Amino acid sequence: MPFYCYILECADGTFYTGWTTDPARREKQHNAGSGARYTSTRRPVKMIYIEEQPDKISALKRERAIKALKREQKKKLMGR
Repeated sequence: MPFYCYILECADGTFYTGWTTDPARREKQHNAGSGARYTSTRRPVKMIYIEEQPDKISALKRERAIKALKREQKKKLMGR
C-alpha cells in the first residue's frame, strides 16, 4: 500500500502538511471539517502537493521534514 505526504493550501493562504494512504479521501475529510483542527477553521482547502512514499515510516519522516521547512522553501518544493 502506498503512503503519501501532502500539502494543502487553506482558504487563508496558509499551508498544512500531513500524510495519508488516500489523498482524495483525505482532502474531502479536511473540507468536511473532520480532517484536522487546524484546517477545520480554514476551509476550503486545496491539495496542492503530493509526494509518494514507500512506507508509513518514510511518510512520517518526510512529513516532519516538510513541516520544518520555511514557507518559501515549501513553495520552491512545489515549483511555485
